[in-house]
Amino acid sequence: MNREFVRSGALRSPHSYPEWAQQLLADCAAARQRVVRHEFYQRLRDAELGDDALRLFLIGVWPVVEQFPLYMAQNLLKTRYGRHRGEDMARRFLVRNIRVEQNHADYWLAWAAACGIAATELQAQRVPEPLQQLGHWCRHNSRHHALLLALAATNYAIEGATGEWTQLVCAPGIYEASLPATQRQSAMRWLKVHARYDDDHPWEALDIVCTLAGRDADSGTRRALQTAIGNSYHYMQLALDCCLQLEQAVPG
Repeated sequence: MNREFVRSGALRSPHSYPEWAQQLLADCAAARQRVVRHEFYQRLRDAELGDDALRLFLIGVWPVVEQFPLYMAQNLLKTRYGRHRGEDMARRFLVRNIRVEQNHADYWLAWAAACGIAATELQAQRVPEPLQQLGHWCRHNSRHHALLLALAATNYAIEGATGEWTQLVCAPGIYEASLPATQRQSAMRWLKVHARYDDDHPWEALDIVCTLAGRDADSGTRRALQTAIGNSYHYMQLALDCCLQLEQAVPG
């Protein structure tokens, strides 16, 4: 029996969600930590990352940033108002945040520009295949998977991990100080927005996923959610590994 779930506790407390969801978060925790604590981000935080590795990252991840509003629009098409409370929640969440994500694309362009990367280089996408896989996954997932799986993979997993790694990068202020003074504010805007202001978005997505799945999600749904979230973390890690391999291949 799939009893309805209505959250009563704090949005950002794991204990506010069904036991199956708490177990899901625990099962995905190690993969998430491999992303958010990745050496790439630690070197970026300490301003020790080579220009070529950061350039590859900014170019390779651009399609995901640029198309994130499109992933959300694809999910919006899956909703019908009044059919399910979870769909109504998703509809409000997606409509409210699509424009926000467009602004984030503008902020990424400013960061890239401060690193000497032109918009034409972002659009050309001359990057290794591992850096393309996250975008391929997000497009496929948003177009073809059920609403709760797509939200879990993008708005929960990717946004949530991004909120954590940007906090890691921003906290000491070392990377910010390494940027040209005249471009520092605009270059840091994308990082700071995600580190400070997006905290609720992944939790709101989790709340919607649990509402759609119910208090007693079946085993098939739980496995599918773990796979969707795990794939997002896996492809994020692949991209970071690829950039770091370039860094390590450059003679010291």
